[in-house]
Amino acid sequence: MPNLSDSHIGQIAIVCNDVARARDFYRDALGMTHLFDAGPELSFFQSGTTRLMLSRAEGEAAGTSVLYFFVSDIDGVKSELAGKGVAFIDEPHMIAKMPDHELWLVAFRDSEGNMLALMEERR
Repeated sequence: MPNLSDSHIGQIAIVCNDVARARDFYRDALGMTHLFDAGPELSFFQSGTTRLMLSRAEGEAAGTSVLYFFVSDIDGVKSELAGKGVAFIDEPHMIAKMPDHELWLVAFRDSEGNMLALMEERR
């Protein structure tokens, strides 16, 4: 039976109330690579091999997927982003102890109220 176990996420859409405000947040506060805008309703970014699409909320569109960004220095990245006005929900904390590493997480919201998080695998 075909499944998604061998696939990877190529693009993630984030629903926004204000695409321009969200574009500025992802570009200026998070430092993501801005690819292009498609009119006032779409803005695209690159994060590794995954493309992020910011799009205008339409109709009953609500909610979001949580994006987890793997980083190598969760404390340093959190400090840098907080210095740019990013409001974190909590402090970096260990969420799982694996056989070969600890998994650390800290959550924050973007300019549209969508949940995002930083993750670090500490070995």
